[in-house]
Amino acid sequence: MDDLPQAYAYRCLPLIIANAHGWEVCSPVDFTATWNGGGSKDDIAIETGATGLMPTTHFGSGILTFHVGYLFRTDPGVSLMAQGPINRPKDAIQPLSGVIETDWSPYTFTMNWQFTRADTPVHFEKGEPFCHIFPMQRDALEQVEPEVRAFESDADTFNNHKDWSERRNTFNQDLKTPGSDAAEQKWQKDYYRGFHPDGKEGPDDHRTKLRLKPFVNRISTRNAPDMTTDEKD
Repeated sequence: MDDLPQAYAYRCLPLIIANAHGWEVCSPVDFTATWNGGGSKDDIAIETGATGLMPTTHFGSGILTFHVGYLFRTDPGVSLMAQGPINRPKDAIQPLSGVIETDWSPYTFTMNWQFTRADTPVHFEKGEPFCHIFPMQRDALEQVEPEVRAFESDADTFNNHKDWSERRNTFNQDLKTPGSDAAEQKWQKDYYRGFHPDGKEGPDDHRTKLRLKPFVNRISTRNAPDMTTDEKD
């Protein structure tokens, strides 16, 4: 996001909130892994000069496996979503996602990545996130009753959307005119600020950032596993 022209990705509030929606588990070592396209565990070569909790080739089939290094515990009825780092693509390899019932399970889980291209070295830096976690109410999705309705059936939403769409088209046209208000503003901030198209304020719980609490270390450094858990920025 920092490398994009004028860091314009930071204007996208959904992107920012998603990036901060959880915590990251980071690699304790630098390493490079290469898959030769075969199906056995020996078809992935891992090279590193470091020592620590290393990734493995437990499953074969071009799957690189990370041991997370912790056993997570959540409140009753709360599971843990484990997935790859959000909005952080990596060439030639794809993270796999899993949901774990961490409120009761005494079993650890692994974070797995599937190679998508053979003979392409994939490098992870020390401190680079390989797993993104966040809690989720186990029955939350089952409580949802989805429906499809005609847009016009909700007159307020339909009219607000129409108003926004017309204003958006005008704004995008005006962006091309040097010295215009749109050119000075560079982007419309209504959603970012939590305002409706008519200028009315949105909900009180609108968020422009998340302030997650960091993990508190309750064990001595001497006995801690060789792994770091960072709050997602």
